[in-house]
Amino acid sequence: MPLCLSAGAVATVLAVESFTLAWTHSIEKVRWEEDYVLDGNRLRLVEARIRGTGAGMEPPADAVLKDGVWHYRPGLPPQTQLRLARSPYTAGYQLCTKGHCQPLAELLPGAENPSTIVVEACP
Repeated sequence: MPLCLSAGAVATVLAVESFTLAWTHSIEKVRWEEDYVLDGNRLRLVEARIRGTGAGMEPPADAVLKDGVWHYRPGLPPQTQLRLARSPYTAGYQLCTKGHCQPLAELLPGAENPSTIVVEACP
């Protein structure tokens, strides 16, 4: 099942089975990453990483520190969609597949500074 991205009337489809969503914390400037797999019509979060700690960024108790990066498995159920708010004060989200990352907004040409991007398994 492919991955659908949308912002308002602009949409695109990516032929992927898994992806990493990455962003930088607005205050602490620390990178966060979440790995997802498409599981039927849902997105299943399989691992998350925090490249440091700071205000409001404490890793969960079961996180493991490897080479300065906290790794953990969030206990969230599979999601039907991710609604990602975009702030003019921070760098936007990145979508990574097969080791290549690019700004999520660039994958939606024509969506001028979208305030919200929706990520979901295509119907």
